[in-house]
Amino acid sequence: MGKLLSGAHIVWDWNGTLLHDIDTVIEATNASFAEIGLEAITLERYRELYCVPIPRFYERLIGRLPTDAEWRVMDAVFHKHYWARAESCGLTEGAAELLAGRRADGRTQSLLSLAPHEHLVPIVRKHGIEQHFVRIDGRTDDSHAGKAERMVRHLEALGEATAVERVVVVGDAVDDAVAAAHVGARAVLYTGGSHSRRSLEAAGVPVVDSLAEAVVVAERLAL
Repeated sequence: MGKLLSGAHIVWDWNGTLLHDIDTVIEATNASFAEIGLEAITLERYRELYCVPIPRFYERLIGRLPTDAEWRVMDAVFHKHYWARAESCGLTEGAAELLAGRRADGRTQSLLSLAPHEHLVPIVRKHGIEQHFVRIDGRTDDSHAGKAERMVRHLEALGEATAVERVVVVGDAVDDAVAAAHVGARAVLYTGGSHSRRSLEAAGVPVVDSLAEAVVVAERLAL
């Protein structure tokens, strides 16, 4: 990658941020819950309880951590239902235009997701936005830990041209703010995905209601 121009380098999250999939997530969650014997959950309750690593989310639901065997079943059943529906998800309003505009202005951006890499790249390509990112990284292992160590590797792969003081992580989960802090970067959290505003505000970083606002705040943080 060439020399970084002025302005923020945004590390975008995918699910719940650039991809508007929260309704699909709730549908898949409830389909999987029906299959494994849990009660259906509302969007509001999901946003209050959701956290990373995801087994902790199930602990909040059932009052204990799932065993390893239970977790493997829960994870597999959810992803079966989610990926059967994922093709119907669209980008968040204005996302494609924001990405294209930042690239046209000489800003850089990359994508870091906990979605499996082999699923992530084709769906990003399908939405016609792959060219706007200098790097795309999805999950390549079976770990369901958060993004912190993955963020380290992501920035290392971007190289020295991406100064950490100009990096701003934009995501929909508290874990995105945790990962940003882990590498000394800033974060902006978006309310359109997996968390309630109240949950996001507990992270102590700016919280916004649109991606356009997220970009404005990110540029201000990078000054």
